[in-house]
Amino acid sequence: MRIASLAAAAISTFSHLHQGLSRAIPKPSRLTHLLLATKLRARLLSRECILPALALILEVESGPVNAPKEGRMSFSLSSTMESVSTVEAAADKLAEEAGLDEDERFHFAMAVREAAVNAVLHGNEYDPAKEIAVSLENTGKSLVIKVADQGKGLDPDTLPDPLAPENLLRGTGRGIFLIRSFMDELHFRQLHPGTELTLVKHLAPAADSTEGSAPRPEPA
Repeated sequence: MRIASLAAAAISTFSHLHQGLSRAIPKPSRLTHLLLATKLRARLLSRECILPALALILEVESGPVNAPKEGRMSFSLSSTMESVSTVEAAADKLAEEAGLDEDERFHFAMAVREAAVNAVLHGNEYDPAKEIAVSLENTGKSLVIKVADQGKGLDPDTLPDPLAPENLLRGTGRGIFLIRSFMDELHFRQLHPGTELTLVKHLAPAADSTEGSAPRPEPA
């Protein structure tokens, strides 16, 4: 019964991803829609999606997702795809608490997931001796995510252009492109060793509390 419950929860997770695809990208950006479709299809067809989903169900009660909401949340994780799913879930929770709508949460969590994949796969290369360091913060004006690896370092200027014709059908190399599409800011910092990515999503300013109120009478 326990296995059946976990499988059902995993299938529900996959259904949510599939449903989110139809609204993930604004209609004018057909090329970005194509790139995201390829990315999500690879996740659904590979074991990278099944195993982390089940692992997250088992770990969520004690993981960083349930940490206090106060201040900045920071943690380190091993270089596994299970860690990637944990980071994605933490980002989704942060976005929900910040009041982002469902589409914005989907975009935000997807971008953070890509940053985590980049750190685990391309940075640390699944090395069990290396970890990724993650911090999530709501400053009141922005959501700020930092993901650092302990790898050889990444030069963003050397990344292939995913919009080039020869790269359109490649199954990899679109992570940074998607992050830039979904976030307002993306910064790289070399750590020697390793690379830190800082993702920034600006929040809509709160409505002016005086808006719509009756004007104060002029002093006599």
